[in-house]
Amino acid sequence: MYEAFWREVGDRAATVIPAWQAMSYSSDAAALCWFLEPGFEREARRLHRVVGNAEDDGYHFVVGTGATQLYQAAMYALSSPSTGDKPPVPVVSPAPYYSSYPPQTDLQLSGYYRWAGDATTFAAGDDDECIELVCSPNNPDGAVRDAVMTSAGAMPIHDLVYYWPQYTPITRRAAHDIMLFTVSKITGHAGTRLGWALVKDREVARKMVYFIDRSTIGVSKDSQLRATKILGVVSDAYEISQASDGDSNAVPRLFDFARRRMEERWRALRAAVASSGAFSLPDETTGYCSFNKRTVTDCPAFAWLRCEKEGVEDCAELLAGHRIVARGGEQFGGDARCVRINMLDRDRVFNMLVQRLSSIN
Repeated sequence: MYEAFWREVGDRAATVIPAWQAMSYSSDAAALCWFLEPGFEREARRLHRVVGNAEDDGYHFVVGTGATQLYQAAMYALSSPSTGDKPPVPVVSPAPYYSSYPPQTDLQLSGYYRWAGDATTFAAGDDDECIELVCSPNNPDGAVRDAVMTSAGAMPIHDLVYYWPQYTPITRRAAHDIMLFTVSKITGHAGTRLGWALVKDREVARKMVYFIDRSTIGVSKDSQLRATKILGVVSDAYEISQASDGDSNAVPRLFDFARRRMEERWRALRAAVASSGAFSLPDETTGYCSFNKRTVTDCPAFAWLRCEKEGVEDCAELLAGHRIVARGGEQFGGDARCVRINMLDRDRVFNMLVQRLSSIN
């Protein structure tokens, strides 16, 4: 979906990297996150301040190869013992949860942590340690979430990759202990494979850096340099329009573009579901967005579609028969009568999805 926007932006977001630039593993050997390009940190923090979605003052900044690596680094940092042995720390998330959480958690067969399933059914004692993955807005259903584990030993990791104004109202500056973000969900540049964490505790941040150092010896400098330019273009468009009395439309504005597209797509999808009568969607919610300065609807990146046809137990199988590819709800720890549908594909593909859904009754 974002490709059309960046084609319009054109060379203003292009990055040229001379062959001699950024050749070293290290960006600043004395820094906590020694492989972090200072320009990237500056532009990421600047974007948070433009949008107002997260506090960054007093937070350590850790860069990673997407939120995936940062999530694994955070689990390592929270569970690795300083001394002695202890059993693996359970990792939980309320269902439906992001389908990659279980395999990513258990991929390395770590002795420090293990996947333990649905947070709402997990039994933890008052002092038992556990790591809770709090994805908000949630993948797959778009729900705005808070941590559900209340034991003294609960350690939340807040996955806020969708907490941007095209997807949800910005209602507050998030200020959690560990907050994960990624370029792909902001600008669409999934192939750049770059994310960052804002971390309150220096020792947790240090352990996350150690994990990334040992697993990949840092993070691509080329990706950081490209993302620096891209995020800068996004922030510039809003700061220029606020400071200038001239034609602010001369500079395309990413969040305006994406918000319009998402609102259009959700209207079209809800109309198709209503005309079909065979499906349902979560109720639409609204809220005042401090970034947009108006009340807006939620427009999640994915639709959590439920089949209401009598006798249908597998919604993904039903849709496949109508040439619609969707991921079944059981992959997310949920009901097989639900599926996750991508709302971010190109216009041609999305329009085809709406047409085919409308034909099912």
